[in-house]
Amino acid sequence: MNISYNWLKEYVNIDLDVNKLESILTAIGLEVGGIEEVQSVKGGLEGLVIGKVLSCEKHPNAERLSVTTVDVGGEEPLPIVCGAPNVAAGQKVVVATVGTVLYSGDESFKIKKSKIRGEVSQGMICAEDEIGLGTSHDGIMVLESDVPVGTLARDYFKIENDYQIEVDLTPNRIDGASHIGVARDLVAYLQQEDPSLQLKWPSVDSFKVESNDFVVDVRVENTEACPRYTGLTMTGIEIKESPEWLQNRLKAIGMKPINNVVDITNFVLHETGQPLHAFDGDKITGNKVIVKTLPNKTSFKTLDEEERELTDNDLMICNASEGMCIAGVFGGADSGVSANTTKVFLECAYFNPVWVRKTARRHQLNTDSSFRFERGVDPNNVIYALKRTALLIKELAGGTISSEIVDIYPNAIEPFDVEISLTNVHRLIGEKIAKDKVINILKSLEIEVTETNDDVLSLKVPTYRVDVKREADVIEEILRIYGYNTIEAGEEVHSTLTYIENPDQHKIKNLTSELLSSVGFNEIMSNSLSQADYYNDLKTYPKNNVVQIFNPLSQDLNAMRQSMLFGGLESIAYNKNRKNGDLKLYEFGNCYYYNEKGKEETNALKAYSEDHHLALFLTGKSNVGAWDGSEKSVSFFDIKSTVENVLNRLGVKAGALVSADLENELFAYGMVYLTRSGDVLVTFGKVNAKIAANFDVEQDVFYADIQWDVLSEQVKASKTSYRPIAKFPEVKRDLALLVDKTVKFATIEELAFKTERKLLKQVNLFDIYEGKNLPDGKKSYAVSFTIQDETKTLTDKQIDKIMQRFIQSFSMELGAQLR
Repeated sequence: MNISYNWLKEYVNIDLDVNKLESILTAIGLEVGGIEEVQSVKGGLEGLVIGKVLSCEKHPNAERLSVTTVDVGGEEPLPIVCGAPNVAAGQKVVVATVGTVLYSGDESFKIKKSKIRGEVSQGMICAEDEIGLGTSHDGIMVLESDVPVGTLARDYFKIENDYQIEVDLTPNRIDGASHIGVARDLVAYLQQEDPSLQLKWPSVDSFKVESNDFVVDVRVENTEACPRYTGLTMTGIEIKESPEWLQNRLKAIGMKPINNVVDITNFVLHETGQPLHAFDGDKITGNKVIVKTLPNKTSFKTLDEEERELTDNDLMICNASEGMCIAGVFGGADSGVSANTTKVFLECAYFNPVWVRKTARRHQLNTDSSFRFERGVDPNNVIYALKRTALLIKELAGGTISSEIVDIYPNAIEPFDVEISLTNVHRLIGEKIAKDKVINILKSLEIEVTETNDDVLSLKVPTYRVDVKREADVIEEILRIYGYNTIEAGEEVHSTLTYIENPDQHKIKNLTSELLSSVGFNEIMSNSLSQADYYNDLKTYPKNNVVQIFNPLSQDLNAMRQSMLFGGLESIAYNKNRKNGDLKLYEFGNCYYYNEKGKEETNALKAYSEDHHLALFLTGKSNVGAWDGSEKSVSFFDIKSTVENVLNRLGVKAGALVSADLENELFAYGMVYLTRSGDVLVTFGKVNAKIAANFDVEQDVFYADIQWDVLSEQVKASKTSYRPIAKFPEVKRDLALLVDKTVKFATIEELAFKTERKLLKQVNLFDIYEGKNLPDGKKSYAVSFTIQDETKTLTDKQIDKIMQRFIQSFSMELGAQLR
């Protein structure tokens, strides 16, 4: 939310340095995310001056150009070539001198000394759209004749310098979502040093009903969704451009002015925090306003010209025949103020936050109004906001107030009753604060102290503080005004600061991260919220197992992820589209599941579960730009070796696991490692090209999904032992085996260790060949065997005997032949 410093000072008499203001707001819970210096006109008209055209003649080489001399208050007049048809001698004009930067939207250009068709030009005579003062480009701006030459344009046009303060509101602080809200908190803090400082509310005492010429019948059919609804009518208004001061206020917070009536409702919203809506009176069929829901699947066109299908849980503002506005969320396309509007019905209401929130999420609409309504505006401030708006319309658009205020408020919302104990105040804050000080802070926060009884204070909390309903909430309010930084830390800590269920988890995660980062991987963090449609037609992760979000922020974030794959593919696509397609990524995160069969009446959470994963992604090329030309595309063996390196680093030997081919529609091919008890530990392989293509990723992606919870149990069970390096040498022998294509290396490795349990140390696959000169259905494995006796040196005879046993086993068990 943006706040204008100049606008803020209308409600509190301060002259603080903007950096001092930033630190105060942050200290009292309205954290400032950034400060930007702004002007009412971009660039502040720096470098522009008022000049007088001394002479104006046709350009000798261009029919549509004129050559002028312009006095701008310097030593000599400036020669300027001008293309405007209305330029003439004797005019007072706005001149951009050499070096001036002019802005057009996000683009800018600098005025330079130049020759135009052979004539020197040392500046530019400006039209209003060229300097941001309007939209007309019919010709140059011609000013009053009495304007002194050399006057700075920023002074003549009264350019206002301001600071745009970005306040990062937390969800509970909707009371600060306005200039008066921020000023109110600021006054509460500053009153601790200067009790005379007061919040200045604009007066509405001059409000009065002038006629009953336009009466609208208002009826609220759903008081649960709309606890309070007020309104009045105005006639004889003129829709036109807002005055400069109002436009400047809106521009300072990043809003675009539209017309006087719409700008006023936006102004009051950002002034008081209360949304309003102005309906064109001529479009209120039957002169009736009915607050109700419409039948399910009713079609309604909103201001953005989009047809939306309503539900019977969407509160609507209707006339006698149709809906005009989605209450608290978005206006209709046909009922708002237009250039032809002469009378309006002004609405100012308090809508149920839950109803507004659900409707806004259902229709994927997030407006300034819904932002405030769904967090809870002040139900007892609507009359003030309505009067304030009516008076501003009367001042800036003319017209008269043509009806009494309609106020439907069947069940008044009273201030919240809270009791606090000074003992608890001192205990929770950690410092004893004098009773008078506590009471002064409460009064500065507009919290009424209705009764004091020794240690206990009885309070009434104003209705705009929807987050302050408990003793702890009030104590927090006292502390933030008293000052978090004024509390001295004690010498003793009486509570646990951190709690780690399994301290080893942190250690093994760090070990894994260090390993992966050391070989070029980058860690990513994807959103746990995902798109439910990713799981359409999947068997491995059925869509009916998706944990759905009841009120999603968008259709792209409407479910909890079941797999880490899709978030990784989104990251790969994002990087690839920015010319970074050679990636090694890893991510730790949770996945979430829903199982209808696990549902219990007494415990709804039984149907839900989550587990922790480590995801690895490889795509593109490795060793990019290597001097030795070793650059190559990543392959299945890169992801396999990465997985095994992670397992080995944590003391889990891949040879002790059960491996199998992977049958999973997410993968084109791959492998799965299971524990001896049958739990899936890792699945890895090449991602199915169709899955990757859904994310516009056309290159090969290799993905590994490590079940971190299962891996953690394996790490606990593994024991690390140490032994001296063997004194006797190891021996390596190779075999080239011709086997059926269905035979996996893992089978060869397992059979080798069965054949020689004592002396065989390692089995490695270093080449695979399929193709020319091999029988159909066959492939060749080149396998290396490492053999070692730690007690003595092996002889050739012993080695040959072991190798013969390998050949015999492979032949008998696998039908292998030597090549």
